[in-house]
Amino acid sequence: MLEYILQFDTQFFYFINVTLQNAVFDWLMPFITNKTHWFPVWGVIIVLLIWKGGKEGRAILIFIIPLILLSDQLSSSVLKPFFARIRPCIALDNINLLVNKSKAFSFPSSHAVNFFALATYFGYFYRKYIWWFLLVATMVAYSRVYVGVHYPFDVMAGAIIGVACAFIIIYLWSYLNLFYKKHTSK
Repeated sequence: MLEYILQFDTQFFYFINVTLQNAVFDWLMPFITNKTHWFPVWGVIIVLLIWKGGKEGRAILIFIIPLILLSDQLSSSVLKPFFARIRPCIALDNINLLVNKSKAFSFPSSHAVNFFALATYFGYFYRKYIWWFLLVATMVAYSRVYVGVHYPFDVMAGAIIGVACAFIIIYLWSYLNLFYKKHTSK
């Protein structure tokens, strides 16, 4: 069964990475997959939370720190070494590699974990924009397969793990917020 799943994952990878290859995505996906290109977007969100978010916005902002620590460290330091899955750009031939070859492990995709964690977290508090946050996370996850550094199941698992990390932090935020309100209203 596992062999069938891995074979399907490889075929799905080739479909996205090779069959769907085109000049527009060959230019766009390396840009989207580069985390540093998203820093200005996250910077604007941070400024807006500080400037327009009030106390709640600043509290939401503070909880991004444990969210990223949880999601990134769980992905990079715990799960990747545990599963030790070799990246497709190393394991497979005839791929469309559009970024530098990484020797880090592949499963799960830390990009997908982190972006889905942030998208879920911000989407929970700012539901009006949830589809925008999820669209960005999905584009980043897709880009990881398209540029040749992750299998589809790496990013799918990353999305699930990221959502779970966000809900852990949302629960913690809600609990502490209730605790704070209960003890300051006296």
